[in-house]
Amino acid sequence: MAGDEPPTQEVAEMSVSEGVSAASTGSGEVVQWSRYSRRVLITTIVNRPDGGLGLVGQKISVGGWVKTGREQGKGTFAFLELNDGSCPANLQVLVDASVASLGQLVPTGTCVLVEGELKKAPDGTKQTVELKVEKVLEVGTVDPAKYPIPKTKLTLEFLRDHVHLRPRTNTISAIARIRNALAYATHTFFQKNGFLYVHTPIITTSDCEGAGEMFQVTTIFSEAEKIERELKQNPPPSEEDIEAAKLLIKEKGEKVAHLKAMKSSKEEIASGVAELTKAKENLAKLEERAKLKAGIPQKDGKVDYSYDFFARQAFLTVSGQLQVETFACAVSSVYTFGPTFRAEHSHTSRHLAEFWMVEPEIAFADLEDDMNCAEDYVQFLCQWLLDNCLDDMQFMVKNYDKGAIDRLKLVASTPFERVSYTEAIELLKNVTEKKFENKVEWGVDLASEHERYLTEVIFKKPVIVYNYPKTIKAFYMRLNDDSKTVAAMDVLVPKVGELIGGSQREERLDVIERRIREMDLPVEPYEWYLDLRRYGTVKHCGFGLGFERMILFATGIDNIRDVIPFPRYPGRADL
Repeated sequence: MAGDEPPTQEVAEMSVSEGVSAASTGSGEVVQWSRYSRRVLITTIVNRPDGGLGLVGQKISVGGWVKTGREQGKGTFAFLELNDGSCPANLQVLVDASVASLGQLVPTGTCVLVEGELKKAPDGTKQTVELKVEKVLEVGTVDPAKYPIPKTKLTLEFLRDHVHLRPRTNTISAIARIRNALAYATHTFFQKNGFLYVHTPIITTSDCEGAGEMFQVTTIFSEAEKIERELKQNPPPSEEDIEAAKLLIKEKGEKVAHLKAMKSSKEEIASGVAELTKAKENLAKLEERAKLKAGIPQKDGKVDYSYDFFARQAFLTVSGQLQVETFACAVSSVYTFGPTFRAEHSHTSRHLAEFWMVEPEIAFADLEDDMNCAEDYVQFLCQWLLDNCLDDMQFMVKNYDKGAIDRLKLVASTPFERVSYTEAIELLKNVTEKKFENKVEWGVDLASEHERYLTEVIFKKPVIVYNYPKTIKAFYMRLNDDSKTVAAMDVLVPKVGELIGGSQREERLDVIERRIREMDLPVEPYEWYLDLRRYGTVKHCGFGLGFERMILFATGIDNIRDVIPFPRYPGRADL
């Protein structure tokens, strides 16, 4: 196949699931084309078992961004290290000065689409193959004096100030591929286990956690500003204007009555009625405008949200759990996977204002089933990365966390330890070789240092802690027979601590009503949730996995702001 020819339809259909097309070469080897672009993905060359030697002699097109470029032979040719984001490795590209102007190709960040022949690289070089360029098809130039992402080592903190360009770095692109793999693995796991994917709302009127740290969604302030501008440009009608409009209606009405009494023609009467109708419409508009007042609408000294877009207070969701329960109580096993929001004014390395959650919900299941599902899911994710993202994980081991791959192997292959909250507290109380910053006593929530000590020191493997005190958990968690604890569980892993939080849900109407009152929550917003207990109640359970925390655990990256494409945190919402 010629290098500038797209694959045939027959060949294209060979590999639809991979998103690439495969074509046989004259030697029987296979070259893989990007299905929707006239180029070969670099990963399909450099990540072959033979390093691409089987493709030597083939004419192909590749596109990517220059990681490093250097002119050689007194400017007669140049080497480019090209990366297209398909894998961590670069493809070395050789360009002669007779083919293109080398000066515009070598700056870091330059984008090129080139066509050429794959050659065996000279002995003694790191590369197995290189591309000898015959044509430069496209160039996206860079001014190296202004480009903010040079080839020198940059800190992750620096890159947060250039969030639109940071995917071009080796670290952020590797994290993006790992994140993609974990998302794909998530859907694969739940789909294979009979779960239905449900899209839950981002805008909600329910506070799932009862913490009150929610972003409000409102148009009431912008509408007030709009009305204020409108009233300045077009002042409201006076009482005299409204009285004049009423008088006009009276006159028009009398005219219509007179025309009817005089048995005037249908055309004359219809014209009079039309004038009367227009006068009434004008009065209605004047009266409506007269009601307009500058400022925020209030009632009883508080903001009157009946004038808001949804006619009530609304917020960005902190969890899709409550809503997805409605489907669990109808179609059994379901899950939701989407963005959630928390208006917590925190600047720690573990908090974001916008983050993603994976939240499955299982009907006809209890806490034991919940723990089994959570353990299987986490182990599936770890094994998926080992099987499908090993090159990116090796990059993380080399540059950020030497134990990252070993940690994945441990979690993927080791049964999780399970201890009750009460047992965990006793174990931590007996620790003598370490002094915890946070006090250990029954009734307090476990701090990150406690969680990590349990999993990294005491058990040296993942731990599931269950049956927490009801006073530190949400109202919807099932009350245990001791009336002191609820059927809740947290999955703790090395490096991160809590990765998953879940519970068996309270299916008993009288108990959950009492719990809502105990938590001092308003009942009205949860009436629909209580209906699930009133009509066909079912034992069910579920959990939430913080997706960014899973990426932190996998990669060994220290700050959560570096594992999400566009981090939102106090003071920052770039792009």
